[in-house]
Amino acid sequence: MNRVRVKICGITRSVDAVEAAREGVDAIGLVFYGNSPRSVDADLAREIISRLPPFVCKVGLFVNADRGYVQFITDQVSLDLLQFHGEESAAECGSFRLPYIKAVRMHPGVNLAEISKRYADAAGILIDSYVEGVAGGTGKTFAWSRVSDQFEKPLVLAGGLTAENVTEAVRQVRPYAVDVSGGVESSKGVKDRAKIAKFMDQIRRL
Repeated sequence: MNRVRVKICGITRSVDAVEAAREGVDAIGLVFYGNSPRSVDADLAREIISRLPPFVCKVGLFVNADRGYVQFITDQVSLDLLQFHGEESAAECGSFRLPYIKAVRMHPGVNLAEISKRYADAAGILIDSYVEGVAGGTGKTFAWSRVSDQFEKPLVLAGGLTAENVTEAVRQVRPYAVDVSGGVESSKGVKDRAKIAKFMDQIRRL
């Protein structure tokens, strides 16, 4: 099995970003969505990023955001990758001169192969649990056996991952990367150093 990349999303404190980098994560996620308890603004995002060492990917997450707002954030914050969690079209996602990944909530009947074709210029597809009315960060898992579609894009697995279940999740889905948020927190938006270390230890054992 190839090395599984790890993104820790919903970073709201620079100390958590530093700890994540120290443990070897590949990316951190900054949530630019006001309805999320893990939301950050441009000033806080810049502060967090300023503490990171080189080679940690900075991902900005948006949910049905106004184009002007996305442009403002990308002008103000040094992001490497965008993550769209709403109903954004492929044209919208690809219009900001940065690579992007498209999140898909695993509602009944979702067709990952068709979505992969629709978002042909996406760097990857992220699959997350479906909870009606919630864009993400639910802490809920879904039936990993549903991920049977074969498509070429890198697959990022999210949705209720923890140190206790990530090994089985990776063995079933075989994703390019995993995305964890609540599974390494002591409270929403506050990451837990011990949980990050335990999660990364499980990844290294795979």
